[in-house]
Amino acid sequence: MLDDQPRDPQAPKGRPTPKRNEAQTLRRKTVTAPTDRKAATRQARDARRADMSKQREALQSGDQRYLPARDKGPVRKFVRDYVDSRMRVAEFFLPIAVLILVLSIVRVGSLQTISLLLWLIVIVAIVADSLITGLRLRGQLRTRFPDQSTKGAVAYGLMRTLQMRRLRLPKPQVARGTKL
Repeated sequence: MLDDQPRDPQAPKGRPTPKRNEAQTLRRKTVTAPTDRKAATRQARDARRADMSKQREALQSGDQRYLPARDKGPVRKFVRDYVDSRMRVAEFFLPIAVLILVLSIVRVGSLQTISLLLWLIVIVAIVADSLITGLRLRGQLRTRFPDQSTKGAVAYGLMRTLQMRRLRLPKPQVARGTKL
C-alpha cells in the first residue's frame, strides 16, 4: 500500500469490508462440469495431461511445487544433492556391463575369463560403495533431520546411484565435489 494515501479510519485495511452477499458471489465459481460422458472424459484427460506436463517440467528443472510425491520434500532434496555431489561406482554399471558383455561374446578363452573376473569386481565394488554410501547417508539424515521421517530415503538415494548422472530425474542440481 502506498504511504501517500490517507487511510479511512472506518476501513483500517485500506478498503471497506465487502457485504456478505458480495463476498459469497465472489467465492462462487461457475460449474464447468460437462453434461455428457465423452466431454467429461476429455476434460479429465486434458487435466491429467496438464498435470503430467507440469511434473515433467519440474523433473527437468527441479521445481519442488510440481514434483511427484516420491521426490517431494526437503529430505528427498538433500538425498538427491548428497548422491549427486560425489561420483559413485554404481552409476558406471551400465557402460561397464556393456563392455563386459562384449568381452564375454568374443570367442577367446582368456577374454571370457577376464570378463567373469570383471563381473565379480564390479559387483563387489558396487555393493561396497552402496554400503558405505548408505551408512554415511543415514548418519547425515539423522543429524540434519532429527524430527522428520526419513523412511525410505536411503533406499531412494541408493536407487539414484544406480542411474547414470545424465539420465537422473529430477536433474542433478549440484555439481560434483560440492560440500553439503
